[in-house]
Amino acid sequence: MSDRIVLHDMVFQGRHGVSAAEQRNDQPFHVDVEMVLNLQPAAVEDDLGHTVDYGAVFEVARTVVESTSYRLIEALAEALAQEVLTAFPTITEVGIRVRKPKAPIEGTLAWAGVEIWRRRLGR
Repeated sequence: MSDRIVLHDMVFQGRHGVSAAEQRNDQPFHVDVEMVLNLQPAAVEDDLGHTVDYGAVFEVARTVVESTSYRLIEALAEALAQEVLTAFPTITEVGIRVRKPKAPIEGTLAWAGVEIWRRRLGR
């Protein structure tokens, strides 16, 4: 299936990182969520009840990024994927991208990031 809903470049403030300063101080995290699901029923019926509410996905992402601290952005991405799959049973697969523009690296860098894809078990 190739139908997707994409939420691109959501920005949240979080406390994720290995250093004590990163765990103490908010910094921006940019998040993309790509959800794979059958969009034909929603398109044919023109009915929100047959798709995923973008606003609800946004709030799940915000809650995960802003309410918990992780040392690794890999762990943050995994938590986001699991929460989205749990909250929205019609999603069969989810892709998560997390970008950290203030990564503690000496030198010029736009951002450090990770991308993961997870499928619902049993599908």
